[in-house]
Amino acid sequence: MAFVQFSRVSLAFGDRDILREVSLNLAAGSKAALAGANGAGKSTLMKVISGEMQADSGDRAMQKGCRISYLPQSGIVHRGKTLREEAETAYSAIAALLDRMDCLGRELEKTSRDGGRTAALLEEHHRLQEAVENSGYYRREASVSSVLTGLGFVSSDLDRQTEEFSGGWQMRIALAKVLLENPDILLLDEPTNYLDIEARSWLESWLQSCTGGYLLVSHDRYFLDVTINEVYELFQGDLKHYAGNYTSYEKTRAAELESLLKRYQAQQEEIAKTEALIRRFRYKASKAAFAQELIKRLEKMEPIEIPESLKRIAIPLPPPTHAGRTALTLEGIGKSYGSRQVISGLDLSLDSGEKLVVVGRNGAGKTTLLRIIAGRDSDYEGSVKYGAGIAAGYFSQDIAETLTGSQSVLEYLEAEAPTALIPKVRDMLGAFLFRGDDVFKPLSVLSGGEKSRLALLKMLLKPMNLLILDEPTNHLDLQSKDILLECLKKFAGTVIFVSHDRSFMEALSTKTLELQASRGTAAGNHRLFYGDYGYYLDRLAREGAENNEGGSLPPDSSRSASSLPPLSGAPPRNPPPSPGPAPGRDKQRQTLIRRLERQEEEILKALETLETKKAALETELARPDVYSSGEKARSVKAALDEAALAVEAKTREWEEKAAERERYR
Repeated sequence: MAFVQFSRVSLAFGDRDILREVSLNLAAGSKAALAGANGAGKSTLMKVISGEMQADSGDRAMQKGCRISYLPQSGIVHRGKTLREEAETAYSAIAALLDRMDCLGRELEKTSRDGGRTAALLEEHHRLQEAVENSGYYRREASVSSVLTGLGFVSSDLDRQTEEFSGGWQMRIALAKVLLENPDILLLDEPTNYLDIEARSWLESWLQSCTGGYLLVSHDRYFLDVTINEVYELFQGDLKHYAGNYTSYEKTRAAELESLLKRYQAQQEEIAKTEALIRRFRYKASKAAFAQELIKRLEKMEPIEIPESLKRIAIPLPPPTHAGRTALTLEGIGKSYGSRQVISGLDLSLDSGEKLVVVGRNGAGKTTLLRIIAGRDSDYEGSVKYGAGIAAGYFSQDIAETLTGSQSVLEYLEAEAPTALIPKVRDMLGAFLFRGDDVFKPLSVLSGGEKSRLALLKMLLKPMNLLILDEPTNHLDLQSKDILLECLKKFAGTVIFVSHDRSFMEALSTKTLELQASRGTAAGNHRLFYGDYGYYLDRLAREGAENNEGGSLPPDSSRSASSLPPLSGAPPRNPPPSPGPAPGRDKQRQTLIRRLERQEEEILKALETLETKKAALETELARPDVYSSGEKARSVKAALDEAALAVEAKTREWEEKAAERERYR
């Protein structure tokens, strides 16, 4: 089994320890996440694992022939090739193997068939041939098409020059290449930063079926939960291992951090008391020796440090101004770009206090609609009417481009903040990842991500009652997302937002507006769902199941809202009369339901047994004597993977049985 292993690896930048005697083992089949606060050194550790950066000390062992592919967060630009040609460079290592096979063939022609040299050449040729066949090289055209399509490219993109693509699409090209390399160990640093919901879902499926090992850094909690089964946390140079998915890690870590916080607070109290005694007795001759003893005790005390994630900072939004019952009314909204109709005939009414998420594929018009609502685009059909007393704020990624000048971050925000919030500006900047000396940076040197965070925070400090947010979670880590989410959930005003973070969308939304992509010159349809994003996904799943079962339209077919069953909370249009049960069939139906319920109960019992077994293996894998031993860890890990697959299969079986039972109710 291919693997890469580190033992007691250390790395320092100046007087700061980034890695302190870190040990890590990644093998084919590893599905791990790397967690830690911003600046903890996650990207640095990724570079050390990939071999791009050398550690100061420690051992790095890697099985011969083990292939590692690494995707950094940003900074990759492709030039000089078409998209298709660039994607196929992922197979350059295989092309080198083919060249070597040709050389071996020529040598075999010149070598006597009876010599030991011939046997060695034949063995090497056979080994290389197997490697080429297993690499998928001969199926590369289909693989390239599949991966690029999954990541959001269309067939017309294949022959475009790579330099024509924007920065986000450049990173999608880079991601496609590392996936096509099909390495033994895959290192992905924030792979979802530039992906929409559809591309993220596709990547989730790809990783779930991946046979190699991978280590992920991501700020998308849902993405991590469905793709990993172990977490490594980097904190103050130390690396600790946790078994289970990301939610499981957060629960375990929360208990540990609660204990750490109590010890931290106790130590702070002890330090305060000791310093008070020192100040009291320092200048008394009779107590000087005692004071010196206290000073030595303080110097010897090893300080307890707490991570940034424990420093929960709330953003105190100004209370929204009073508004009428209706926040917004859209009537007959239409928008075209040349001959291409993006939105047509959209009607919408939102009450004050509602949280609407706008969803749809790339190009469906989500950002266009938000710009129309915010008044940034006046070239459209129809009307946008704000309710009485509505004051709107708009955030988009391009707003960051307006932040320039020599003002520092702190000066800029203090000038924009209401007087009552000025004392809290430093804390709020910390919540949005401006920590330490970052607050003194001039606006002119900020990165695009830093400007976006600052623009978002500036908008939140204004007293508004309608917030229009286009991708507000981009460039935020998990802690900052949680702070923003908590703030928006408490916000009494109305929120209309677009996001690609599923956890954020489910937690904040109360209604879901789906925009479907246009087809040719015809605009796509739109549907309003009277439920949050989770409800919306459930509805899509049910519709897909009904369509496939009935042999009607495929799940992604364009249908008008009137052709669908009524949405929860919405009155049905001309509801048909409800037919009663056919004579003699009701008893049969009840018998069938009872049988399905018994089968469902048996499946749940089996599932409970499997979950108990899986939990026991996770506990065993977390024991130091197991994870510190490569052989033991691999054995337990293999059993854990097998148990996880069994749980997944049994869960699917239960879901299918439950769905079947519901159909007969």
